[in-house]
Amino acid sequence: MARDSCLARITAGVAVGGAIGGAVGAVYGTYEAVRYKFGKIQVPGLLKIRYIGQTTLGSAAIFGLFLGAGSLIHCGKSY
Repeated sequence: MARDSCLARITAGVAVGGAIGGAVGAVYGTYEAVRYKFGKIQVPGLLKIRYIGQTTLGSAAIFGLFLGAGSLIHCGKSY
């Protein structure tokens, strides 16, 4: 496969988007898990860890999708 192929660009966009989204999701999820309470009842630790994982994977998937789509759109343009 050529080094400058469209599929390589899309794959790189998805990978970079997933990495950035995962990092942002981990920071945001950790902040929310530490801050999150149901009234005066403290949320158990395993639910907080689960929430961090959910926000990390969700953000990575969304960022990866959008950067991959942007790379696909950009791939068709020739400058």
